[in-house]
Amino acid sequence: MVLLFVALAMGGNYYIYDSINPLEGIFKNTLHFSATAFGWLNASYSVAAAVTLLIGGIVIDRIGTKKAMTFFAAICLLGAVLTASRGRPAVMIAGRTVLGLGAESMIVAATTVLAKWFKGKELSFAFGINLTISRLASVAADNSPTWANRVFYPQGPSGEPSWQGPLLIAVGAGVLAVGCSIIYWTLESRAEGRYALGQAGSIDKLEFGDSFRIRGLSFRQAAAKIWQALIEFFRFNPSYWFVVGLCFTFYSAIFPFRTFAIDLFTNKILAAHGGVTASDAMRVLAHERAGFFNSLLPLSAMIATPLFGLLADKIGKRAFLMMFGSILLMPVYLMMGYTNISLYVPVCMMGIAFSLIPAVMWPSVAYIVDQNRLGTAYALMTLIQQIGFFILNLLIGKANDYTHAGLDNPGGYGLGMLIFSILGFVGLAFAILLRVREMGPQGHGLETITAKG
Repeated sequence: MVLLFVALAMGGNYYIYDSINPLEGIFKNTLHFSATAFGWLNASYSVAAAVTLLIGGIVIDRIGTKKAMTFFAAICLLGAVLTASRGRPAVMIAGRTVLGLGAESMIVAATTVLAKWFKGKELSFAFGINLTISRLASVAADNSPTWANRVFYPQGPSGEPSWQGPLLIAVGAGVLAVGCSIIYWTLESRAEGRYALGQAGSIDKLEFGDSFRIRGLSFRQAAAKIWQALIEFFRFNPSYWFVVGLCFTFYSAIFPFRTFAIDLFTNKILAAHGGVTASDAMRVLAHERAGFFNSLLPLSAMIATPLFGLLADKIGKRAFLMMFGSILLMPVYLMMGYTNISLYVPVCMMGIAFSLIPAVMWPSVAYIVDQNRLGTAYALMTLIQQIGFFILNLLIGKANDYTHAGLDNPGGYGLGMLIFSILGFVGLAFAILLRVREMGPQGHGLETITAKG
């Protein structure tokens, strides 16, 4: 029951984040956004997430997952309300910033919940089930131009589309996230009085107040104390940092791509059906089809992630599986940007990688890092991931503006696809480094630990 309601709460979180994916074309045409301004909607989210994640991880370790989940879910709801309130870039960016203050820390809290309840059992499978349920919300968001067609096009295909209606659906998803977080709080509180639950371990010893209390010290003493505090905070082993490097490159190649993918897919489909002369009905149909193609990524993850989690629990070989996923990811962007091959081929390849790597990568941290630092480790990992989101969302937006990518120039998307492809090669390098270390005497058992021991 805990797994179910945590995953449903995460689903509300995921829906709010992905709710803007189908809206790039509408924002450009109706609200006169540029690709760079649209990129800022997710880049601002990442800035806020990066600022709060380190503190958020320590908050989770100190106040507990019950309070943290509900608190961060409420912040997500506030961000969704603000984003839907006005059709101005500054207001929407502010709303996405508020969302960033809560969403990623909420994900860290949920990850810590699963590590607490399932470590030593079917941990990878539990992570996979969580991702399956929560990514159903991403599928729903990507396909919202189809199932919520009347919300997007209240006046029909030839009328002006609505930018606010779809965002109000996201507000409803935020209400769901808060409600499910409260139910999880109730379930765990009842369980604590009846059962011996897994413990999160002793709280991190790093004290920001003590570490950065420098009044009365000389400049040299103060600098030395701050430096020592930072060393203590970032003191993790090389295997952890290789996983973090893979996380940075993999997610930077996936989620910023999803930000712009529906616009890319829509224009590629329209280019094959009349281009700028396509009918209004064809434009609506292309929008729906683009949402379907983008939803294949979370849809495939819903099905395959638990299976890959079971595979990792059964055979180990986690670093090898991460290498395989990285290899699959490398060619897909070049296929999209520089060939006319059916979108099903690269999207399906990306879907396998999108299912495999997270099912193995996130649970691996629980084996590499001491349990009393797990909340901080996940927060730091997610923070660095958000730095990648910030850079790539802005970089791809600027690349699309620079090349004038759009319906009248679909080839302009090629530069952005090349940037994403480079990230795939860098991710493979980190996966290889991880496997080499884990195969040596300083490994943590990523290649050998199975569910039976």
